[in-house]
Amino acid sequence: MNELTTLLDEALEAWEEAREGVLAESEVIPDDRWDFRPAPVSRTVTELVRHIIESGLLMSGELSRTDGDFRRKEYAALLAEHASGVPEGADPAGLREMLGTAHERGAAALRAAGELHMLQHIRRFDGKLGTRLAWMEHGVAHEYYHRGQLALYVRQMGLVPALTRAIHGEG
Repeated sequence: MNELTTLLDEALEAWEEAREGVLAESEVIPDDRWDFRPAPVSRTVTELVRHIIESGLLMSGELSRTDGDFRRKEYAALLAEHASGVPEGADPAGLREMLGTAHERGAAALRAAGELHMLQHIRRFDGKLGTRLAWMEHGVAHEYYHRGQLALYVRQMGLVPALTRAIHGEG
């Protein structure tokens, strides 16, 4: 990103950093381990990465709409509207690529909507009103949460997470 001059620029930078972290953790996991599931009720790596992609598309799609409202449709319908292009059987390489392309698409939509739009209210999933920018920050936190899950998956596979590698100068 260029010089950060607006609140939206800063929020987009935070989302970019979160997404780059998710991508970095996903790159540590060998392709043949993407079916790993740490517990029977947990998502597999594939399911988790797919969820991150879909959630980002839903977030950016709904926040950038002039009539955006996270309660205007059921969650599944919102997901179908905003993330229908994420194929069910995508392989690890395809999902890694989609982490980048979906983020670029979402960031472009938010940038086009503009900062003034992002300072307007939207109805959240819980029915309360909040600014679109604050809800975007919620989405960024959501990605960091799932990055942490991926790092834990990496540890449970006996590997070293990307962030740990970077801290130790190994990445």
